[in-house]
Amino acid sequence: MNVIARKTLKQFWTRHTDAEQELKSWYHEVKRATWQNSAELKNRYPKASIINSERVVFNICRNSYRLVVRINYESGTVFIKFIGTHAEYDAIDVETI
Repeated sequence: MNVIARKTLKQFWTRHTDAEQELKSWYHEVKRATWQNSAELKNRYPKASIINSERVVFNICRNSYRLVVRINYESGTVFIKFIGTHAEYDAIDVETI
């Protein structure tokens, strides 16, 4: 998968250093992934929340943080839409961010 906006992840782990290694691992694993649909994604990330056909929420650092992505399975692209604490996550509309 092509991951768009790695810079967003880097900016986040600069402020939240406890998330750095997990976000780096997530990024490198997703770059190697070849998911064709959300079912394939769920096989690898069973705790990920599938919001709709494009939106997925990943729990980071044992659910300390939330990572929201939009996935275009056809083009193999993952767009980083949001990463933040639970309080920050609760303040957004996950379907439109």
